[in-house]
Amino acid sequence: MKKVLIANRGEIAVRIIRACHELNIATVAIYSTADKLALHVQLADESICVGPADPQKSYLNIDNIVAAAVALGADAVHPGYGFLSENAEFTRRCEAQGLTFIGPSAKVIAQMGDKAAAREIMQAAGVPVIPGSPQGFTDQKIGARLAADIGYPVMLKAAAGGGGKGMRVITAAKQFNHEFQLAQSEAEKSFANGEMYLEKFIAQPRHIEIQIMGDTHGQVLTFGERDCSLQQNHQKMIEEAPSDVVDPATRKQMLATSITAAKAIHYVGAGTIEFLYSGPDQFYFMEMNTRVQVEHPITELITGQDIVALQLQIAAGQALPTTPPSIQGHALECRINARTPGLITGLHLPGGNGIRVDTALYQGYTVPSDYDAMIAKIIVYAVDRPTAIAKMRAAIDETVINGIQTNLDFLAELLMAPDYLADDINITFIDDFVAAQSRLQATDQL
Repeated sequence: MKKVLIANRGEIAVRIIRACHELNIATVAIYSTADKLALHVQLADESICVGPADPQKSYLNIDNIVAAAVALGADAVHPGYGFLSENAEFTRRCEAQGLTFIGPSAKVIAQMGDKAAAREIMQAAGVPVIPGSPQGFTDQKIGARLAADIGYPVMLKAAAGGGGKGMRVITAAKQFNHEFQLAQSEAEKSFANGEMYLEKFIAQPRHIEIQIMGDTHGQVLTFGERDCSLQQNHQKMIEEAPSDVVDPATRKQMLATSITAAKAIHYVGAGTIEFLYSGPDQFYFMEMNTRVQVEHPITELITGQDIVALQLQIAAGQALPTTPPSIQGHALECRINARTPGLITGLHLPGGNGIRVDTALYQGYTVPSDYDAMIAKIIVYAVDRPTAIAKMRAAIDETVINGIQTNLDFLAELLMAPDYLADDINITFIDDFVAAQSRLQATDQL
């Protein structure tokens, strides 16, 4: 592998470029007209415009991206996360052009991207699953009938999706049509695919995911778990690793189940097995993400491994070690989101022992309005959870991003919430927290 085209933008493109350069691999950045001055374009060895700001015409444009890889002589493509990272057709097109796709095969992506097929495969492998629709659908009336059969509340999901896009909790039949239209529209915009999927909604669980890596020699390793329960609008906001609430026996079972699941589909590359966890011996397969995750840095910190470098090495045919890495300490990640687009007029990012920042920001950069709101990730590592939280609070307090509005203040409030500090959380925690704040503000105004 000599030259990798990164089919993405923002902080993950920067992260992949840096990993490539450490391994002496040349890089090609793609960009839209809105991203001409983006950091990933400046850091890559070569760059090429693939279309206008509209992601459907640039970062989701398979024809233009594959043509760019061929034109600039790339021999591999890294999809990052989001955009085309879990698009089987994109993978097939890369393979057809002789490009190494840094990730699993098109067949595996298609299997795990089809939520119904993924359920069947996991059930056959002995993995516990959540009750759901037997197949994907695009017709609203079919979805309404399936929801009635499953029983409310249900979770409506984009069949080709991830990252909370095209996802809605529906508690009653009268809500279905409206929520379906919103979710399907979001799915079509984000993934160019309007197929939907339903599953039974399990109230107030934890979201626990297992990081796995598989190589081309049949070896699969787990890299511990991450707790991703702090979510707003189905988008993760604060992640941590490992989970302090999963008991050792259940953790062992979840890790073994994840290896079984990955081996059942001959998985190659980085991926995560996503579970809903509601107590000892109570965990259910939700989905498999066939790509690198936004929150991979916290796993890197507790294992001492470079997951992106491992992706590149596996794609080049190298074998994984025979034993999984040991887990040490505790890590947290906070996602910094832009609430408004605009020019970054002032920027100071935190540093110091145990603090890492993954971002594509720089002073003078203009945050566009066309893409995902996440603009940075602050990641900390410490000996235990309380120390990591204290370090994160200090890092958030030190961070300055002027010129746009962000969620920094909100993250600071979450990190001081008594229930969060006590680790008494679940996937509805932020929604409940926001509702409580609203009630308090309303009372104060009386």
